[in-house]
Amino acid sequence: MEKKKIPDNVVFNFEKQQYDAALKAYSTSVGAPKITISDTADWKNRGVNNLNNRVQAKYSELKNEYEKMMTQFEYNRLIYESRFSFEPIIGKTYHLYKRENGETFLSIIAPEECNFSPMGSFYLNAEQIWEKID
Repeated sequence: MEKKKIPDNVVFNFEKQQYDAALKAYSTSVGAPKITISDTADWKNRGVNNLNNRVQAKYSELKNEYEKMMTQFEYNRLIYESRFSFEPIIGKTYHLYKRENGETFLSIIAPEECNFSPMGSFYLNAEQIWEKID
């Protein structure tokens, strides 16, 4: 098929064989304002800054959660390695003590009721994880 000579200022789609200036997402007339590329550096910088702040905040949250989890792990390890001659009941509070020889033991006796060296009081939750009580 032979292409007809059409002036440069006319928008014609040769594939569809029709004028399609009204279908374009941009202005096509000779008198239309000039298309200029906007400076996106400020927008990019704000986006990078926002992303950095979000990542830093998320990192801090994860770091705090990790530290909390590791502290809980250490307390649980210490309790499960300590001596006790009873089966702890879920939902009850127990007390961890340290003997003079460095050995740890778990007891139902509260620190104010004895002269042992207390390491803390702990609650056994439903998942059988010990939680330190302040």
